[in-house]
Amino acid sequence: MRKIVQRTCMGCNLKKDKKELLRLVLNKDGEFFVDKTGKAEGRGTYICYDEQCLEKAIKAKKTEKILGLKINDELCDCIRGVIIEKKKSEENN
Repeated sequence: MRKIVQRTCMGCNLKKDKKELLRLVLNKDGEFFVDKTGKAEGRGTYICYDEQCLEKAIKAKKTEKILGLKINDELCDCIRGVIIEKKKSEENN
């Protein structure tokens, strides 16, 4: 039986299955991006597919503490878009 990998959401601090969370990555070239595959190289952090968790993480400056990087408005909008896209696809299924 395979072990279910769990990670902690940086917004709500709850442990969840890795597949239920969105991975954000800072690679060795300093690029910060959303990792939809969950396998990209680099330092990663996780967040629930929930806008409230995103807002909590931004307010508490979690990405600055975890990755040493401040999320700008453009990147925040990109992450929010992925969260909204996921919710819409779940509603359609």
